[in-house]
Amino acid sequence: MFSSSSSSAAAVLLFPLIFSVLFCHSKAVIKLPPNETIPAVIAFGDSIVDAGNNNQLKTLVKCNFPPYGQDFPGKVPTGRFGNGKVPSDMMAEELGVKDIVPAYLDPLLLPQDLITGVSFASGGAGYDPLTPKIVYDVPSYTDLMVDQAAIFLKEIYELGARRIGVLSAPPIGCVPSQRTLAGGILLRQCSEKHNQAAKLFNTKLSSTLDSLNSKLPNSRIVYIDVYNPLLDLIENPEKYGFEFVDKGCCGTGDIEVAVLCNQASATCTDASDYVFWDSYHPTEAAYKTLIGQVLQKYLPSFF
Repeated sequence: MFSSSSSSAAAVLLFPLIFSVLFCHSKAVIKLPPNETIPAVIAFGDSIVDAGNNNQLKTLVKCNFPPYGQDFPGKVPTGRFGNGKVPSDMMAEELGVKDIVPAYLDPLLLPQDLITGVSFASGGAGYDPLTPKIVYDVPSYTDLMVDQAAIFLKEIYELGARRIGVLSAPPIGCVPSQRTLAGGILLRQCSEKHNQAAKLFNTKLSSTLDSLNSKLPNSRIVYIDVYNPLLDLIENPEKYGFEFVDKGCCGTGDIEVAVLCNQASATCTDASDYVFWDSYHPTEAAYKTLIGQVLQKYLPSFF
């Protein structure tokens, strides 16, 4: 899937996701540099870009049931963890590749889908194979995650990826579930300790990417800050047209996610008023806001 030519392959990693973007012939919606086009988007990561791979796995981390997908074309619960399209879909659409990036394990996947890109992402995945486990030592764990990220980046570099964008960790302490579990029962504020852990990881990640850039010939590895744009959206929702930031659209919005957000759950009237769809995943509207900012600011850095 990756060309060995340094001028014809690129990968974009959105924490904890990876987008492999192969540059060739395609019509992009956003403006690209002269003689540069993008024919494929390949995604690796967790539930943020899982397009339905977990549907085929033995796991409780699934969402191939309503109300998930209520704003997806055809109102189909595809297994995407949200009310509509996810970042990989939006990036492929904005880059002029195709409307959605299908799951690699989709039984209906066609051979030609592989040419323009698929998603290998799986809900619950992460840099560390023990992502679901509870950690005691945050500094050591952030070191572990950065080391694992570096190993993975080197692996895809060996496969031919040269232009690689790495997204920072988001302000995880501000997702509704963390507000509920660690932000105080009544106040439900952002959990500062979780946000501090994310910022510590981001500092180490940025430094590591600089080091990789100097060691991997012809590589262009770009650190992409999503922590601050998402935090700004949460702290200043009215600036972006949102109203609710401390709860999701599904159920009470405080804790529901995956199987807890189901057909028995009431949903809000208009998900576009909310930054979060469930207690963990942003809405399609929030994703659109963030992806637009990311592409506008960082895409030129890959050329």
